[in-house]
Amino acid sequence: MANYKEIVTKAVIGKAKKTNKMNFSFTPDEVVDTILGCWIINHNFSGINDNGKVVINGSFDINVWYAYNNNTKTKVNTKEFSYHEILNVPLKEESSLNDNADILVRSLKQPTVSNVSLNNGNINLEVEKEMGVEIVGDAFIKVPIEDEFDDYDEIIDDSEINTEEINDDYLKSKESA
Repeated sequence: MANYKEIVTKAVIGKAKKTNKMNFSFTPDEVVDTILGCWIINHNFSGINDNGKVVINGSFDINVWYAYNNNTKTKVNTKEFSYHEILNVPLKEESSLNDNADILVRSLKQPTVSNVSLNNGNINLEVEKEMGVEIVGDAFIKVPIEDEFDDYDEIIDDSEINTEEINDDYLKSKESA
């Protein structure tokens, strides 16, 4: 019958990704005639454990380039937007999301403006992004041991060595031979 040893290591115990579309809007100071371009910069995010669910808090800046004053002038307006997402990441068997687990969040697809429109002086933006989450926690592996192997070193107490049996002339007898 085989005995087992248990190894404790860090491993990915949960992994998921989520694509999300979000809507944002703002009103610039000028009356916008035409949207000339949109881009997103400064995407920052982090993930935390909140009662067994992963919460991603993030923000980014949206730059909107537009024409105004009967399309005779242009301006770039920058606004910072924040988001808050809750992900229920499925975990491997017998794993749990606790405070010792590491939550790694990655942007798999950077936020991009997929649609922009003007409505009564407001600029409406649809932003699409994809986030990936990995949870790294303790994993336990059982390894079978073939036989009962005692891997402890035996310590010999010096008081147990019998010094009376030592032959002081051993080397001299070997030299004369």
